Amino acid sequence: MPNDEPRPTRFEIAGGVATITLAQPERKNSLGDALVTSLHDDLDTAIAHPDVRLVVLTNDGNTFCAGADLKAAAPGVAGGTAGRTFVDVFRRIRSSPKPVIARVDGHATGGGVGLVAVCDLSIMRDDAKIGFTEARLGVAPAVISVVCLPKMRRGDASELFLRAQRFTPARAAEVGLINRAVPADELDAAVEVYVDDIVRGGPLALAACKQIIDLVPGLDLDEAFTRMSEQSQALFASDEATAGIAAFRERTDAPWVPEARRGRDLR
Repeated sequence: MPNDEPRPTRFEIAGGVATITLAQPERKNSLGDALVTSLHDDLDTAIAHPDVRLVVLTNDGNTFCAGADLKAAAPGVAGGTAGRTFVDVFRRIRSSPKPVIARVDGHATGGGVGLVAVCDLSIMRDDAKIGFTEARLGVAPAVISVVCLPKMRRGDASELFLRAQRFTPARAAEVGLINRAVPADELDAAVEVYVDDIVRGGPLALAACKQIIDLVPGLDLDEAFTRMSEQSQALFASDEATAGIAAFRERTDAPWVPEARRGRDLR
């Protein structure tokens, strides 16, 4: 990307939270090579940064993400200049030990729905639209199905994939693609509730929660109990748990709670 062009994403850290903003509203934040590369780089930075506890992914403009860049010479699974693809972004979010929240401040279609669904938690303004519109272009929601289908019932997926219509965030919450649909003027407050809760969890504990959610549904019952018993014992024996339990007993904030958020919630 030429040096005189602005980055297609913005990155900032405050109060233990890294915020990544998709910042190409003139392109409806479509998944071109430059945006995919920039997003992946920002995720890497956030995950590696010792002060970051969680990531918020949001957007400029009235569209969170319109999916594939249809104006590109060869639309498809976007690949960045470093050989990264949209699939790599999905993998980075799923493998991140730090939770990723989507603050969806606009429309999401095609691959943008996948970007919403792959995040650990997603909150969307209720006056936007969301949709698997691929079939009307002669393609299918193939790649994003990997992260969308585990959240949906088969009947809902059939309806939404085959009709290829846009639908409301309320419907998206109903079928499990997002967590909440809220009025636009309540979006920031709703996201902040999630953020403030999550930063109070221990970093190792949050990473373990993400792993458990991915792992346990694929295990048979005996293996699940065996592996999760081992996981639980290891966590209780950790320094993090020792500090967290001591803080609970003393009714103080655990040492990992960001300074700016201490003293606000001692439940």
